[in-house]
Amino acid sequence: MLAMTSRGVVDLRSDTLTQPTEPMRAAMATAPVGDDRYGEDPTVNRLEERFAELVGKPAAIYMPSGTMGNQIALRLHGTPGSNVVVGRRQHLMSYESGAAGLNNSFQIYAVDDTGGVLDTEAATEAVAAGNDGFWPPVSLICLENTHLSSGGLAVGAEDMAAAAALGSPVHLDGARLFNAAVALGTTAEELASTATTVMSCVSKGLGAPVGSLLAGPAELIAEARLHRRRLGGAMRQAGVIAAGGLFALDHHIDRLAEDHARAHRLGEVVAEQWPSARLGEPEAACGRPFTNVVAFRHPDAPGLLDHLRQAGIRAGLLAPGIVRFVTHLDVDDADIDRAVAALSSAPGPLGGG
Repeated sequence: MLAMTSRGVVDLRSDTLTQPTEPMRAAMATAPVGDDRYGEDPTVNRLEERFAELVGKPAAIYMPSGTMGNQIALRLHGTPGSNVVVGRRQHLMSYESGAAGLNNSFQIYAVDDTGGVLDTEAATEAVAAGNDGFWPPVSLICLENTHLSSGGLAVGAEDMAAAAALGSPVHLDGARLFNAAVALGTTAEELASTATTVMSCVSKGLGAPVGSLLAGPAELIAEARLHRRRLGGAMRQAGVIAAGGLFALDHHIDRLAEDHARAHRLGEVVAEQWPSARLGEPEAACGRPFTNVVAFRHPDAPGLLDHLRQAGIRAGLLAPGIVRFVTHLDVDDADIDRAVAALSSAPGPLGGG
């Protein structure tokens, strides 16, 4: 039974849990709509154009989910019998239910991605061996920004460019790309500049209720529309939900800095309670800032989650033994105060209680 207060439960499991704001709901309620399958929904069209502009690509397509966006990108680039180089802890490697292997005829070539950056030496070896005919050719290199499994680290444009310099097309899983841009003081366009295709979610930190977008060259996005239809992702009067994404892109990017500041407070408490437990290299060491994710190892993760739940705080697991907090627009400073108090009183061998 959750310990309820007048403020209710503080839900830090994910930034996918946000509710549309009242202005966003108003925009959704009044959105002009049409049949998107025929390209006739004006709100969807505006959303796609706006996203393409923000990431510096010629065209974009609206998808029901980020997983679909990533999987369609793999279909666009990954040729049968080739290698697709992927960081071993990237979302499309670990958190998409094996879709890459089920849906395609290429091989995943997994390399280390500690700190959110691909092992360039291993990736270079794969590309060179493919070019020489010893190994399957590399048809695609996949990147992720922010890097979830490193605790939400934002990866700079120079690290992204290093992967693109290997010569193969690059797909960027930018589910939280705008978090990275805000944390680094740059633009989504700059971070995506060396990627052939880029996917971002409007349903995470940006706070829209549904959807992600995939952007890239016009000919690839035209092909993506065919793949979306094959996978059952063609939508009809989707402007009702697309309006939420459009509102988010216009009004919710700059405010991501508030989420980062609140996550920083949580991260400080985690560092005090469980030194060296947080995932990801320290910011000072790697030069990559954390964003709205705090992830750390705990010897009794279920016990800690239960302790937090009794205090009205919901947290999640990133993997067995790894606790995750994610800040978002439905969490304010008072909520973080409650979470800090609950963490500070956590029992156990590494806790403060």
